[in-house]
Amino acid sequence: MSSEGRTPSMDELLPPTAKRRVYERIALKIREFAGVALDQPLNPWKLAPYVKLRVTSLKDIQGLSEETRRTLFGESGKSWSGGATRPLPDGSRLVFLNPNHTRERQAATLMEEVCHVILGHSPTRLTFTEEATEALKFRNFDENQEEVAYAVGAAVLIPYFPLKHAVEAGLRADQIARRFAVSRDLVEYRIKVCRLWSEYKKQNQQAG
Repeated sequence: MSSEGRTPSMDELLPPTAKRRVYERIALKIREFAGVALDQPLNPWKLAPYVKLRVTSLKDIQGLSEETRRTLFGESGKSWSGGATRPLPDGSRLVFLNPNHTRERQAATLMEEVCHVILGHSPTRLTFTEEATEALKFRNFDENQEEVAYAVGAAVLIPYFPLKHAVEAGLRADQIARRFAVSRDLVEYRIKVCRLWSEYKKQNQQAG
């Protein structure tokens, strides 16, 4: 429902560019499947089991060298954020998230892994460290698949329609982030790719 209490048209639900409209349509279908309203936060941990993903702590993996741990658990923006294993005998996959990242950042990583499964993406190769166990053979996708899964996942977590209304209402990125239980960086990414950045800057300049 819109802020005026009416059901928005499909055109209102979609961002202005062709590529983003495709991503948004997929994201809306995922939110519909999850049974979450447009203006409500979606919890990817609740959605993961429906696509046979099991979130597991990487800290439980034995046999990792200190160098490997520093690489995986780094807190910098360039550190490893997460990954999924090959399918297990029961068809499920284990997903590991960097425990040093905030839950908000983990949400984006997990939602991206969920989208890889929903979109039917195939791994391009498997990589693992010499010291790692079999469970640490993560899937890797090509750049196009990574872009699509991240973009669709971000749209699932922050739908265009409520984002546009929040921007027009003068809400700051951190306020929108708290509303949808995501990171500020993800909100700003969505504002920019949905062509709302100029409006966002104007509204916040006026508020200042």
